Amino acid sequence: MSPILAILVVAFFLYCVTTSASDPDPIQDFCIPNPKFGSIKTAHNGSLPCKNSSEATTDDFVFSGIKGAGNFSDTGLAAISVNPAIFPGINTLGMSFVRADLKVGGYNPPHFHPRATEIAYVVQGSVYAGFVDSTNQVFARVIEQGEVIVFPRGLLHFLMNVGDMPTTIFGSFNSQNPGLQKIPTAIFGSGIHKELLEKAFGLSPKQIEAMRRRFNPKRVK
Repeated sequence: MSPILAILVVAFFLYCVTTSASDPDPIQDFCIPNPKFGSIKTAHNGSLPCKNSSEATTDDFVFSGIKGAGNFSDTGLAAISVNPAIFPGINTLGMSFVRADLKVGGYNPPHFHPRATEIAYVVQGSVYAGFVDSTNQVFARVIEQGEVIVFPRGLLHFLMNVGDMPTTIFGSFNSQNPGLQKIPTAIFGSGIHKELLEKAFGLSPKQIEAMRRRFNPKRVK
């Protein structure tokens, strides 16, 4: 193989890898899913036929559902995730977002998004936030109102309100379906064999059962 051809092959391979590493680029101005063909929640890979552009309205591109906080969980977190299933205007645009509110002392446990990088903007309050890289180095500090932090794609990250007032955070993702796996639930609530968990974490059978009841009581017999 000639050097020039080898360079072209490598360049083509790198191009394919980088272009397949995120949502595909749209091939039209926008695509408002046509409800006649089903729900985007059940569509294959998020793909549904689009409405005719003449049928789209301004309301398709405006979302009012993050004016207030959502319902709070027992961790003091209220999160409203916005994706094309509830906001048709962002379908095929390769993005989604979330509003997260934290009570004083509230937290978002370690989790990751397998398909997206996240940028989080602190609207009000202050949070201890950070991520852990693949060498187990932690990058974390207190983020104040008006500051932004980025969580690289696929890396474990976390948030905790360390101030004396409620915190509001706006997060944006470079995928319309970033995915979410919370580490405690994935480990103790998924049904992994308890003997493996005992060995991996040095916990007793009783402690494993307690963790299972906490993170997925339906799986505990």
